Amino acid sequence: MRYLTTAAILAVAFAVPVHAEELSGTLKKIKDTGAITLGIRDSAVPFSFIDDKQKIVGYAVDICMKIVDEIKAELKLDKLEVVENIVTSSTRIPLMANGTIDLECGSTTNNADRQKQVWFTNTHFLTASRFVSKKALKLDQVDDLKGKAVVSVAGTTNITQLNKANAARSLGITVMNAKDVPEAFLMVETDRAQAFVMDDIQLAAMIASSKDPSLYAISNGAFSDPEPYGIMLRKDDTPFKAVVDRATAKLYKSPDIEKIYNRWFMEPVPPRGLNFHVPMPASLKKSFENPSDNPDPASYGG
Repeated sequence: MRYLTTAAILAVAFAVPVHAEELSGTLKKIKDTGAITLGIRDSAVPFSFIDDKQKIVGYAVDICMKIVDEIKAELKLDKLEVVENIVTSSTRIPLMANGTIDLECGSTTNNADRQKQVWFTNTHFLTASRFVSKKALKLDQVDDLKGKAVVSVAGTTNITQLNKANAARSLGITVMNAKDVPEAFLMVETDRAQAFVMDDIQLAAMIASSKDPSLYAISNGAFSDPEPYGIMLRKDDTPFKAVVDRATAKLYKSPDIEKIYNRWFMEPVPPRGLNFHVPMPASLKKSFENPSDNPDPASYGG
């Protein structure tokens, strides 16, 4: 499947000036209504969630508001109403496809399968499948798990990756199933498992909310290449994507993105004041230098 590059889309968009009578798709909808509808997650900390003041906040929300500013300037609007619509993992794509929401601001993975239904703007986060363990065990690479009891959540890609690595490397791991992330982390806390395999940002969230975060470490070794998260938008809406891509590319190449990132991943996050202590990885810094909507995890390196 071929993917339009950001440069190609921008070239198309700038070939003809945008005038009100020429607007179509999402830009026309926004111009006509004076409003843009954001698909928001209510508990995807720290990407998109409700804080202690009942306000939707987060890393992806901050990025979406930068996009809103760009759209407002593009359409020469004095004001632009922002409507928030709560979405879930199962409703976000249908609500985008049927026109209910215009941008989805959360932690949605951009992959080739989803690009058959929706489009994404430039990558704003990378997450890989890693493991958490107690620092005292000194486990850091996948091969360090040889002969250990390792847990992951049933039905996830993470446990599939764990089983594949176990077989391919003949590690002799005892693979254990948990029903959800809290149960799996509890098994590490209580020493029923030596490690827990999951998306690294979810592991960081569990460490931050644990009784003693200093006891745990996330591995450098990974079971997958970094997978990209992107702000989602409607498929086949080239003019709108051009504006959104321009906004994100401008942001990601500026010092502002590091300030936004640190606010949500290196400082206390409301409502519980959790600090994820996740510095911006080199792979994400590199992707910000050359913003891309590429869904291929291998393109982002390790």
